[in-house]
Amino acid sequence: MVHTKFGEHYQIDFQNENYMHVLKSTRDYIHRGHTLLTHPLAGSVKPNETPYKSIMITTEKKRLNLESVKIIEESIYTCEKFVTTTKNGHLKRLTDFQYIDCSLIENAIAQASL
Repeated sequence: MVHTKFGEHYQIDFQNENYMHVLKSTRDYIHRGHTLLTHPLAGSVKPNETPYKSIMITTEKKRLNLESVKIIEESIYTCEKFVTTTKNGHLKRLTDFQYIDCSLIENAIAQASL
């Protein structure tokens, strides 16, 4: 849903992967000099409860941001504690999780634009 809604206006690296993969991919971006703009665990949905996760990072690469490294590493550690086999529910449930993820990013975009 995020990719559909914002893909024309923002650079999006859509990954059809699990939550942990997205966190580790984000860590790779951070190690290349990008900085987190949203917290990887933002929202009230636990990592094992949703198959969707959008994370905003800077498009520009700068020096390694140690605070971003710390946050992403702690997020990966936290996610590992929650990892269980998450079975995808029916379409309505998946759409609900997409909506939650999209709403969180939409609010972050609005805040970043202020």
